Amino acid sequence: MTPQDFLTNIVRPALLSLDMPNPNAERLLMGTAAQESGFVFTRQAGGGPALGYFQMEPNTHDDCWKNYIDFRPQLKAKVLGCIVPTAPPSAALMETNPIYAAVMARVRYLRVPGAIPEDGLGIAKYWKDHYNTVLGAGSVQDFVTTWNLLLSGIYGRIG
Repeated sequence: MTPQDFLTNIVRPALLSLDMPNPNAERLLMGTAAQESGFVFTRQAGGGPALGYFQMEPNTHDDCWKNYIDFRPQLKAKVLGCIVPTAPPSAALMETNPIYAAVMARVRYLRVPGAIPEDGLGIAKYWKDHYNTVLGAGSVQDFVTTWNLLLSGIYGRIG
């Protein structure tokens, strides 16, 4: 899948399904998917637990439900609306339903206080601090390199 196809068919519909279209969130989700899976992999290389184009771990998925979504009925209804045909939400759905995976990545970022940065380098740091975290193998420079390789045609180069 090309980055433009991913944007058009997954990220924008996911944000619209949440009634949260936002150019900064769009860039953040696109950068996250580019870095985490290259828009290719829906299972973590090497047999790890991460699933979907956003490579979210099942424990993170479940925590988003247990400690965030379940306490927000309007958000919950919108997230459940992304699951077609209707099924109980599960981490496994992120592997087969890319819009659900994008919605869950957005939910993960909704839990972070403050605004999403507007610039690409700020987004790279935001991803590292709030998604990949200090324990993750990725770096801000990795994100910048991947962005410039996969997303510069859409959003321009960063770094």
